[in-house]
Amino acid sequence: MHILLNGEACEVANDTTLADLLGTLDLSNRRFAGEINEELGPRSEHAAHKLQPDDRIEIVQAIGGG
Repeated sequence: MHILLNGEACEVANDTTLADLLGTLDLSNRRFAGEINEELGPRSEHAAHKLQPDDRIEIVQAIGGG
């Protein structure tokens, strides 16, 4: 299935959840903000949210500094 991840085409399996995608990106235990089709969703819903064809996902990772 085709999705857009941070503006780039990406292929994922049809039954992929947002949590699955984040796991493949090694982001499951990191701080980030995620947006699906221009809507923010709580982290508690990532495992239940199944991706759909042509979903637009934007992920911004938090980076500490000082």
